[in-house]
Amino acid sequence: MVYPKENNDSARMELANRLFFRLYQCANMLHKTGTRAVEKEGLTTQQWAVLGALSRTDAEGGMSVGDLARYLKVSRQNLSGQIGRMERDGHIELLADTRDRRAKRVTMTKHGRKIWEKDAQPKIRTYYEAALTDFSTGDLTHTLHYLLKLLDNMEKIDQSVEPSSDEE
Repeated sequence: MVYPKENNDSARMELANRLFFRLYQCANMLHKTGTRAVEKEGLTTQQWAVLGALSRTDAEGGMSVGDLARYLKVSRQNLSGQIGRMERDGHIELLADTRDRRAKRVTMTKHGRKIWEKDAQPKIRTYYEAALTDFSTGDLTHTLHYLLKLLDNMEKIDQSVEPSSDEE
């Protein structure tokens, strides 16, 4: 005998598995093909994300390392390697926070802003256009809506778990 609830749960879990696997594949392809799009500027997709975060009006005076890590949804340890490489390459600099001398603020340098605005942005726009071929504005709106909903649920899961030592 077939139990409808069990069958429905099984189908839902199969769809969930397929969805999360596709998200995993998309993340990997974004890293691979996105990095290829900006590699001549000496950037990776992670560095592109850092410069993008720092280019926002909200981040005009820079961001603390902790705020930047939270914004990008990465651990401070994961971000520190990126910051070190980007500082070495002259894209960003770490300055003492005027409110808390122990804290550091990550800011984009003039060189980093030039790389971001003049060199990387046109290539990123071209990349977006190619990756979003055949997506209507409605498709983009719906996709963004559902990804934000998923991210919100994942953040709730994250907040319900004790922070591990690498996230503190």
